[in-house]
Amino acid sequence: MPERNGLGGRLVPGIALAAALIATPALAQEGASSTKADSSKTEALPLKIELNRLEPAGEACRTYMLVDNSRGPALKSLKVDLFAFDTEGVAQKRLAVELGPVQEKKTVVRLFDFAGLACPKIGRLLLNDVLTCEGGDATRETCLERIEPATKTSAAFDR
Repeated sequence: MPERNGLGGRLVPGIALAAALIATPALAQEGASSTKADSSKTEALPLKIELNRLEPAGEACRTYMLVDNSRGPALKSLKVDLFAFDTEGVAQKRLAVELGPVQEKKTVVRLFDFAGLACPKIGRLLLNDVLTCEGGDATRETCLERIEPATKTSAAFDR
């Protein structure tokens, strides 16, 4: 077997060392990027809001909203702008509703009424906007991004 002395014998290990040194900063940068991505995921923890029940209350439709903040920080205030659409898709009522305060890692139920609107006429509830979101470093925009609407009723609920 021939000996690997001379230029050829030193060149191959030198190339391998250079390749390792070049790859190391790229791997370190990739690791830092994934750490940043992981931390941004924790900042955007879901805030689940479920249209849980609709029931007649005189001339109004009583609405039960389940606010699941079981994975997020406390919110002093969470005020949302809602539109109720009829089963034909026509906007019927607009309502600003305070769903807060919501403690950290807590789920709460909030009730409110759509006055003058019968429950069977509600085909869809739209989370039009977040009007106020206070607590920690929360903003209207970050709260809106975190909200995951769901429904247990025949009416759709979305944003």
